[in-house]
Amino acid sequence: MYSRMTLVEKYALLPDEIDRQSLVMVAESLEGDESEAQLSPAERYVLHRIVRAEGDPAISADVRFTNNAVDAALKSLRDTRRVVTDVRMVQVGISRAALSRRGVETDCLIDAPAVAERARREGTTRSVAAVRELAPQMDGAVVAIGNAPTALLALLDLIDSERVSPAMVIGMPVGFVACPESKAELAARDVPHITILGRRGGSSAAAATVNALLDLLEE
Repeated sequence: MYSRMTLVEKYALLPDEIDRQSLVMVAESLEGDESEAQLSPAERYVLHRIVRAEGDPAISADVRFTNNAVDAALKSLRDTRRVVTDVRMVQVGISRAALSRRGVETDCLIDAPAVAERARREGTTRSVAAVRELAPQMDGAVVAIGNAPTALLALLDLIDSERVSPAMVIGMPVGFVACPESKAELAARDVPHITILGRRGGSSAAAATVNALLDLLEE
């Protein structure tokens, strides 16, 4: 009986090799990229992780770092040890092993009954209500927004009113309505941040950014 190579045998690799080869391919795809050349080695590593997560080298042109974003995030992960996320998809995308090794906790309340009740009471979305409910956990923390633009807008309202003071914001919601605007508003503020301008982003990009920062912390 004829036995052919399975697709797994033909294409699949072990996780460490997939990771290594992926980053090599990302680096090759960004060779000569002028925006990448302006980044520090740590920022470049984060960028490569975002590109890998999105599978799209072109997204690199829209990734923006404030000068102190990576340092502020690493200090927060060492000291405050808390990452606040807008949705579970961001939270579960962050490496449990890396969090455990560094004693970093994550918070997300998007599906909490109290959030649903608050959204009903305030006449708003659960994304907005979840951010408002998480305000007591945000001071000194890394806040990662990877889903709804309204969540990022609600966070910026809290920052503007001086009700919260996160150490660093990962602002990567995805979509059409108010999405580019929410990121433009973030870019106009002094809070340390990493964002992807325009409509692109998402939970995978936000989680990849946190994972990259955790990698840098362990180095």
